[in-house]
Amino acid sequence: MRLLFLISAFFVAQILSAQEYDSQMKKLSQVLRAIDYHYVDDTDKKKIVEQTIISMLKELDPHSVYFSAEQVARVNESLQGNFEGIGVTFNLLNDTIFIISPVSGGPSERVGIRANDRIVKIEGENVAGISIDNQGVRTRLLGRKGTIVNVSIKRKGEQKLLDFSIVRDEIPIYSLDAAYMASEDVGYLKLSRFAAKSVHEVVTAYSSLRLKGAKNVILDLRNNGGGYLNTAINLTDELLAENKLIVYTEGTNMKRAEYTSTNRGMLKTGRLVILVDEGSASASEILSGAIQDWDRGLIVGRRTFGKGLVQRPFSLNDGSMIRLTIARYYTPTGRLIQKSYEKGVDSYRKDIVNRYNNGELLHADSIHFPDSLKYKTLVNSRVVYGGGGIMPDVFVPLDTVGYPDYYSELYRQGYVNDFILEFLDKNRISLLDKYSDFAQFETNYKIDKDFLNLFWSFIEQKIRKKTDHAEVDAEVLKQKVKFDEMKKHPIDHIKAVLARDLWTMNEYFQIINKDDITFQKALEIITDAQKYEMKLKQ
Repeated sequence: MRLLFLISAFFVAQILSAQEYDSQMKKLSQVLRAIDYHYVDDTDKKKIVEQTIISMLKELDPHSVYFSAEQVARVNESLQGNFEGIGVTFNLLNDTIFIISPVSGGPSERVGIRANDRIVKIEGENVAGISIDNQGVRTRLLGRKGTIVNVSIKRKGEQKLLDFSIVRDEIPIYSLDAAYMASEDVGYLKLSRFAAKSVHEVVTAYSSLRLKGAKNVILDLRNNGGGYLNTAINLTDELLAENKLIVYTEGTNMKRAEYTSTNRGMLKTGRLVILVDEGSASASEILSGAIQDWDRGLIVGRRTFGKGLVQRPFSLNDGSMIRLTIARYYTPTGRLIQKSYEKGVDSYRKDIVNRYNNGELLHADSIHFPDSLKYKTLVNSRVVYGGGGIMPDVFVPLDTVGYPDYYSELYRQGYVNDFILEFLDKNRISLLDKYSDFAQFETNYKIDKDFLNLFWSFIEQKIRKKTDHAEVDAEVLKQKVKFDEMKKHPIDHIKAVLARDLWTMNEYFQIINKDDITFQKALEIITDAQKYEMKLKQ
């Protein structure tokens, strides 16, 4: 009799829940219908519905979000690791589509398009001097594999426009930005996101580095905002010994699911350092948390973002999508890394700014965790904390000295990149003739006073052309900056951007990391076996 009562009570609750749902859906439908039939002005029904969905999800948590059909395509493109197009890296310089480089082996390179070329017509339409934006370029150049796009190119030294018919193809997007030997036996890997092909990229790159002598690894996850959960699990599997819990997920409507390491992987031995910062989130925190909990390696940098929520995509009838939080993830010790969002989404999004204002990004002792969030690692019983990101084993403060505010502002405004593009437009061939490979460039090329004169002349001309001087004022700039005060970090950064546009991001990081205090601290620790082991036991 008691069992029958419990079953009856369950079904009554289910019926009441369904009735409440139907009632609320009817209410929402009534509001939308009233707006459609009776509102004083014409309305955009699609926009109203989208804003309703966005507001609805915003009330749940900061990571349940809506994507339009166009946004879905762009998000999938970056995570799936390829798109279909003509295969060029471009920028907009002086209102013209400027080719930085064709993708090696891609459709544009195959027909003879070169770095420094300018696309001035697409399918006969003039695209130079019309204030085209990046999306406008992508709309015209992307398309299904096998379709043809016709472009007209302006090339230095050629009097007439050069016409090309390019057959669109699948173009790879790489998530591994850099892979090089940081020292005699230390390989450096920079991963920008956890995409579908990231594990393959990392394993392939490390295989190459191992042939060069790599036995130990620095894996740089700074500003890596995450990606696919499965990719995070599979990459962590490459690093952990067999039968180690990597992560588990659990939610009200989702039973606990555990993910454990296997015997596969070529990175299970050797010293390991993971670089993180406040931009390292989600999948980056899954990997970092597992490595820290099992004392497999050291985490160096600053406290990570604090995103411990798992999202599942749900496709909608018009090609749009919502990503709905369905569970929380926990590190092997049981730490929940998700930071609080009780004060609302707006407050949540200001967390990093608040960390800076509170001094946390500069001083480790500005971070306080209650004893209730204290955990012990699973091998060496070191103290670690939950409740809002992964706290590194070795704290490295934000570098506020290396890059002066004026230079950071110039870079954010795009002036530095614009100057480099223009400089290489005139000097690319002579530079590559003089420096046949990156090693020669890195060793011998110097940013001298003549170069800086050109740089500041370009900057001031750019600023004067702007109608709004609010962001950077030329007169203030002149007073604050003198050529002999240009510090080492900005000069090396300019050289790194030059190297990137002459070669790839790999060369950029080889230069930039020489001034990077977090990277240098990691290198110091990983090359000293005794210091590394001592840190793992503290």
